[in-house]
Amino acid sequence: MGELLRNSISFAIVSYGFGWRYQSCNQSKCRNSVCCRCFYSGLAMKNYKRRVVRCRLNMVSVPVHQCVWFGRLQMKMLRMNLQFESTRIDNKVNVPKMDASIESEMVSEDDENSLIQKGKEEFGLDSLGQNLPPWGKLVVDQSLDFEPRSVAQPSTSSNGKETVHDNKVHFLEERNEEELSRRILMLSRSNKVRSALELCRSMQLSGLQPNAHACNSLLSCLLRNGLLDDTLRTFEFMRRNEIFTGHTYSIILKAIADGQGCDAALDFFVELEGDSEQKKVFDVIVYNTAISICGRLNNWVETERIWRRIQENGYIGTQVTYSMLVSIFVRCYQSELALDAYNEMIQNGLEPREDTMHAVISACTKEGKWDLALSIFQKMLNDGLKPNPVACNALINSLGKGGEVKLAFKIYDVMNSLGHTPDAFTWNSLLGALYRANQHADALHLFERIREQSSLVNLHMYNTALMSCQKLGSWGRALQLLWQMEASGLLVSTASYNLVIGACETARKPKVALQVYDHMIHQKFIPDTFTYLSLIRSCIWGSLWDEVEEILDRVPPNVSLLNAAIHGMCLRRKVKSAKKLYLRMQESGLIPDGKTRALMLQTLGKGRFKVKRLSYRRR
Repeated sequence: MGELLRNSISFAIVSYGFGWRYQSCNQSKCRNSVCCRCFYSGLAMKNYKRRVVRCRLNMVSVPVHQCVWFGRLQMKMLRMNLQFESTRIDNKVNVPKMDASIESEMVSEDDENSLIQKGKEEFGLDSLGQNLPPWGKLVVDQSLDFEPRSVAQPSTSSNGKETVHDNKVHFLEERNEEELSRRILMLSRSNKVRSALELCRSMQLSGLQPNAHACNSLLSCLLRNGLLDDTLRTFEFMRRNEIFTGHTYSIILKAIADGQGCDAALDFFVELEGDSEQKKVFDVIVYNTAISICGRLNNWVETERIWRRIQENGYIGTQVTYSMLVSIFVRCYQSELALDAYNEMIQNGLEPREDTMHAVISACTKEGKWDLALSIFQKMLNDGLKPNPVACNALINSLGKGGEVKLAFKIYDVMNSLGHTPDAFTWNSLLGALYRANQHADALHLFERIREQSSLVNLHMYNTALMSCQKLGSWGRALQLLWQMEASGLLVSTASYNLVIGACETARKPKVALQVYDHMIHQKFIPDTFTYLSLIRSCIWGSLWDEVEEILDRVPPNVSLLNAAIHGMCLRRKVKSAKKLYLRMQESGLIPDGKTRALMLQTLGKGRFKVKRLSYRRR
């Protein structure tokens, strides 16, 4: 009730046909810089020739017990302290208890007009639009140090939005808390923010307490209107009076996350977890709210911690709980945790949603569990659900990596029957499945069909086809694909040229391989180790020893290239050339591999190398 005197407010009391009005005065018009409060009466005094009571209430500490009568309404001024506790009067209207002294003065009817005029001059009634005789003057003690505020003036909150000062209060004739709570609920649902706040504040000052349902509705109403500061003040009132439920914390966590950031919301949640009293009202919905906030940050570590806390506290997650867990874990590349959450969901007898099953299929494919992904896919079809193209592609790719080519093409047929159009990922997955199954001719045939029917052919598909050509030794087809790539404007890579050179190596076409190499240099592509390895092996099998020497002289000493050259020379009985390269490796400080040492021992004899080994040990 202290807010009645702390703030500059106005209120009205209507009882038995009489009206009282309380209006705050401007502090600058009061003497000794003392804030004044004035009462005015709307009694119809002109029709009665009776005396009017003029009273002045001064805020002092003298205990006085008197009664002031106004017509049929009796206001009993009891001992009034600074606690501002409410007391009952005969008309069921609450007024504050105050320490006051009452000075009464009887005024005749003749002085009425002068009294009214004096009231107008002293309190500026004309500016207030009032034509009522004053009841007296209420002078507030300076020691109370109240901060005056203007009536119903919104201020700006910390988040840049206006906040509603709930300064205006009402004297409530209705005393039923449930009825008043129902009114707050209806006002909040109607989005009448100011009226709901005023009614809630009036209940507080009257010693009444709204129920949790009404307060939660008021919190939601304030948030809809962007009034975060008022929301937090209302929440603090609810915490002090223990009017909170799990839904209350869910609302506040969302409000803090939206207004102050997800990190602040998570910090507040941890604080609530540490309070054993407030933690008692926690439910799964509160944990779901915290998990959703973690999902905004992709914080899978905190998500897992909250999930474990749900289990420790004996709660059972809902369908929403596990859907969020699976989604967050898959998004954060924690496929194993996603599968654990899904398995727990099935164990608890909960039916996964469509988006959950899509996410689990993705997690299964990343973990290589194509059998589980296939069973979930089949369950979706049996339930009348329509798997999306992403799930179909993921399953096709997983089956292809698992060597299940027939199943992969069956899923492709199902994908077409569902009305999904295959994309580049679909074709890449099918080509990859055929290549891994060593069905290279089928892969080339599928590539030709894709190139004729679709414009989605990309560099990866060309490279897969070139890999099949390399395995088959189809160097002519590889050259044809290379010219097509260059003509189509694709950014041909060094790997593509390496595959063509590899196809020439498989087909024992060293001269063609050297021509491709020269074309590669002409196109300003930089050869790598794989390029030179393929060229050296191809030239060795073609007995192009000069070209081998030229390639080795062109590049810096490389242990892989020297090992490959020595292997080939030993197998082709080029002992002198192999010995020369072996000594070159030793001089360069390169360490030959075991196969190279074994070949040199077998070719040049064991005795000499034993002597060298002993001399090396002596050193």
